Amino acid sequence: MNIHEHQAKKILKEYGAPVSNGIVIFDVKDLKNNFSKLKSKEFVVKAQIHAGGRGKAGGVKLAKSFDEVKKEVHEMFGKILVTHQTGPEGKEVKRIYIEEASEIDKEFYLSCLVDRESSKIAFISSTEGGMDIEKVARETPDKIITTKVDLKKEIDQIDIKKIIEPFDFNNDQKIEAENIVTALFNILIKKDASLIEINPLIITKKNKLICLDAKMNFDDNSMFRRSEILELRDLNEEEPAEIEASKHDLAYIKLNGSIGCMVNGAGLAMATMDIIKLYGEEPANFLDVGGGASKGKVSSAFKLILSDKNVKGILINIFGGIMRCDVLAQGVVEAAKETNLNVPLVVRLAGTNFKQGKEILDRSGLKILSAEDLNDAAKKIVEAIK
Repeated sequence: MNIHEHQAKKILKEYGAPVSNGIVIFDVKDLKNNFSKLKSKEFVVKAQIHAGGRGKAGGVKLAKSFDEVKKEVHEMFGKILVTHQTGPEGKEVKRIYIEEASEIDKEFYLSCLVDRESSKIAFISSTEGGMDIEKVARETPDKIITTKVDLKKEIDQIDIKKIIEPFDFNNDQKIEAENIVTALFNILIKKDASLIEINPLIITKKNKLICLDAKMNFDDNSMFRRSEILELRDLNEEEPAEIEASKHDLAYIKLNGSIGCMVNGAGLAMATMDIIKLYGEEPANFLDVGGGASKGKVSSAFKLILSDKNVKGILINIFGGIMRCDVLAQGVVEAAKETNLNVPLVVRLAGTNFKQGKEILDRSGLKILSAEDLNDAAKKIVEAIK
């Protein structure tokens, strides 16, 4: 789960990390009532969307007076920002963060994330702040320093020194940096964050450190115990189909292809998507219905796939283990009839009760193409949509 910059900065402040003073507004009317909380002579007006690259898309503006701020706010509300992370459809600006401008002397990059390969927390430090870290990694990988920290209650001073060493801070800045690193570590542990990114971390003209921008991601699976984080969720920033999927406990991610996929098991789902690409088409989604899906859950998954107007055909690939193929077949038949299915459907069943499942599909009266194996299934659905 992602949150907005202003929300991330509030959490950073709660944990003792330095951030600029700012206000968030949800309507132009909010500006006049809250602007007096800002004390600087210059201000930064920032669109709040769940995507990077806002500045290049016109979502970050500098203003030198209330009137200039008001002008930028009027122009920014409702604007569609298209960045390298939003896709061509872009995202509409529905909230704006206005903060006191900082006089920047130097910019750095600092982040921490869960490193699943080593089962540790990885801190990434770079002197190339303010840039896309992917670009830095590609063009100047020697300027990225990774420090892996053991998962425990507190971070060691030795690890902190390794993390901030590339920045060459003075003694006062080192104390501030230690507090920032400790804050990031504690947030990751205590709030179940999976990624915290400060880009840039700056030194001001007054030699102070400030977290000038902040991004935080949280583990969806921890939300049952993190109600305070779940409250920060902005459904406007999420794909509607993915929101609907979460209501039915379905693992669903919308993609840009034309073949809808329904599979049980993440590995099998990935293999299904790969073989669709092998035959020259693109998957429209990742959808894992899980090992023990009910008839109702399968029906919901099927309807979810069909809600995507880009879907020209559906491939169902089920290996019955805990999930019974006859239950899957019943759910598919019911959903197909309810939705008046009008796109090709290929089904490959194997495992528990697959014969009974095939019989249900055969008796349904629906135009369903049966496949013997995954290769056959992919070939048939690609031919069918062509």
